[in-house]
Order: sequence, then structure tokens, then C-alpha cells
Amino acid sequence: MSNAPIGVFDSGVGGISVLNELRRTLPHEDFIYYADSGYCPYGGRPQSEILARASTITEFLLAQHAKLIVVACNTATIAAVEYLRATYPTPFIGMEPAIKPAIAQTRSGVIGVLATGAALAGERFHRLLAQHSAGHVRIITQPCPGLVEQVEAGDLDGPATSALVEHYTRPVVAAGADTLVLGCTHYPFLRPVIGAVVGPEIHLLDTGAAVARQTRRVLEREGLLTSAKTAGSVAWHTSGDPAQLTMIVELLAHDQRDG
Repeated sequence: MSNAPIGVFDSGVGGISVLNELRRTLPHEDFIYYADSGYCPYGGRPQSEILARASTITEFLLAQHAKLIVVACNTATIAAVEYLRATYPTPFIGMEPAIKPAIAQTRSGVIGVLATGAALAGERFHRLLAQHSAGHVRIITQPCPGLVEQVEAGDLDGPATSALVEHYTRPVVAAGADTLVLGCTHYPFLRPVIGAVVGPEIHLLDTGAAVARQTRRVLEREGLLTSAKTAGSVAWHTSGDPAQLTMIVELLAHDQRDG
């Protein structure tokens, strides 16, 4: 079982940002990546539908003998990870917006959280806010409809993408935020354009590397680290257009040896 693959899924290709970190941290592991692009974006869908998709994909990954599943999607984590953990015996790793490190880092006392509307509306997110909110820190939440679709299309820095980024980030920065939490796994691919819009003095945080470290800890705890010594592989699956996935993978997926 230790040499079985790790399953990773997202509403689309955004979770590749997490997969890249996983491959850097766990270079000998094999992965199965499932992009649910036929149903992307999740942000405007009801929780019941997201939960149903998460369950369907989980069963597919388990049929492929996944030894652990990374829910590489903030929206799916908020809607479904507690149900998945209660329903299936496999370990699940979920996503959590980097609110705690943002609170520790901010100097202005204002942080912004960029995410999908569904993620920001979820009960799990509100529990996270209540857990980490401090009286001296103001947290501004900003839903960002349209950004996921831009990444899915491979438009990471075009005029339309830049205009959306400016529309969503300018008011948050104008309100005093010095730290922006990238609360969707698609958004790390927009770091260059976000940085260009908000300027180098604004800190951008995501949790891909932290999720990779947690995945390693769980594998070690469960005795599931691979014994392989060669570089691991990735098997790609999608509910959308396979040709589109191939094009996006070439754009977004970086082997750990590529830096």
C-alpha cells in the first residue's frame, strides 16, 4: 500500500499549484490528479452539488488505489472534507486559507482574503475566522468571480485577467491591507499579475507548501511513505476536455526538478 499513488483533486487545474509543491516535497511518490473541469467553477454551485462531486471523484481515486487524497480546492474542502473523512477510511488532506500566518505577519492590522464566493460563505471558513481572528486585526473578504475561469483558460496575465485582478485587489489594498491571502488554489498562478497590480510591499500568502508538509507528516504517521527511489509520476484525469487539460498541464505543471 505504501507504493500506491496519492490522489489529488480540484474543481479544475488550480490544484496543480498544490501538486507542484507536493512533488517538490515528495519527489518519489506517484500521483493521480483529477481536474473536475467539466463542473468548474465550484464557486457558484450549491454545497450539496460540490459534496456530490467530491464523493464521486473520491470513489474514482479510491478505485485507482489512492492511499491518501489531497482535496486541493478550498471550496471543496469547505463543502465536503468533513463528510469525506467521516465516510471513507482513507486519510484526507484539505486546504485552509493562510489566515493564521497572515495575522501573524500583518503590520497594518488589515489583511485581505481573496477566494470564491462559495468558500467565503462556507461554515468551515467562518469557524476558521472565529478561531484565528484577533481584536486588533481587520479581515476583509473579497470574492473574485471570473479569476478561476481565466486560469482554466490559461490566461494568466492578459488584459482581461489584469483588469479582474485590479478590480478585486485595489479596494482591499486601499482599505489598508498589507497582506493578501490567496484563498483559492487557482490564484497562486496569478501571483505575478497580482504582484504587479498591488506592488511589492503587499505580501501574498498561499498554503500549498504547508499542505505538502502536512501530507508528508500524515504519510509518515500512517507508514505510507513510498519505498521507491526513482522520480514519481503523475497520471492525469479530467471530467472536461482532455486536450485542454494537456495544454494547461504544459503551462502550469512543473516537475520538482524544474524548480
